[in-house]
Amino acid sequence: MTADDPLPPEGEGRPDPDAFGRALGPGLGVNLLVSDVARSARWQARVLGAEVVYRDADFAIVAAHGSVWMLHHDRTYGRHPMGGIARSGGDARGAGAELRLYGRDPDKAAAQAEALAAEVGGGVLAGAEDKPHGLRECYLADPEGYVWVPSVPKHG
Repeated sequence: MTADDPLPPEGEGRPDPDAFGRALGPGLGVNLLVSDVARSARWQARVLGAEVVYRDADFAIVAAHGSVWMLHHDRTYGRHPMGGIARSGGDARGAGAELRLYGRDPDKAAAQAEALAAEVGGGVLAGAEDKPHGLRECYLADPEGYVWVPSVPKHG
């Protein structure tokens, strides 16, 4: 892994699936369906400051600020009840959901998202701003169309 490529080598350090699943929770779990695991993982590492714990062509484990989530390639959901989302070509991805990541500096995240937009897609929907609910936050679209809201407590 380097600053330019924050991903671990594909398939390196594969966790035992049964042990990994048993270790999750309690709490909320997030699993994002994506068309390109490496692209999504790279964006999340650079923009969100996340650690890509493991990844292969079909799956990734991502962690940041005390949270863990997973990425699954569309093809892994071919016979799954949510397979229709994967087959929709991405139109339904993330519709109506905000993925909030507390503890990530929104100014840094927005700058990274803007810098990566031409290379991998996504971009800044709304720049960093202090909000009346006590947070400084921004709204970012990742290359798959999911909306991420990195935030920190506002000063003062």
